[in-house]
Amino acid sequence: MQEEVENRTVTLIVSGTKFSGRLLHSAVAKYMAHRKEKKVQKGRDAPVKPKGKQTVKELVGQNQGVSNIEITDPSIRDFDRIARKYGVDYAVRKDRSALPPKYLIFFKARDADALTAAFSEYSSKKIRKASRPSVLKRLGQFKEMVKNAVHDRTKRKERER
Repeated sequence: MQEEVENRTVTLIVSGTKFSGRLLHSAVAKYMAHRKEKKVQKGRDAPVKPKGKQTVKELVGQNQGVSNIEITDPSIRDFDRIARKYGVDYAVRKDRSALPPKYLIFFKARDADALTAAFSEYSSKKIRKASRPSVLKRLGQFKEMVKNAVHDRTKRKERER
């Protein structure tokens, strides 16, 4: 624990007889430039591993086995949100050979359990959405009810005292 704290400590030594804001600003700027250079060097050494939604080529390039599942629902955006929540690496490919287009979702074989959980949540969300009636349909029903309601349009000229 102590070693972690020591490794994260930053020492900035500025020697000068008159310490001014300009001197502090230049020292911090040099330090930040040094950190940026270190980060760029580290970035060159280790390749960036894509996460989440990616292309099929990137997914296959990770050499971890690829599986796929077919979805016919055009609202694929809901699945994107849920897959990000579960941390699944996946790729979506639209198959236009069928009349209603199908979507093939490719995912890594090691993500099978997470993808199963994501699909169960996605399907339950779709079922919930299908079971409740449309707001426009309900509004139409209420309009019909208002049209068919009997209104008493007789005026009453009574005064209370």
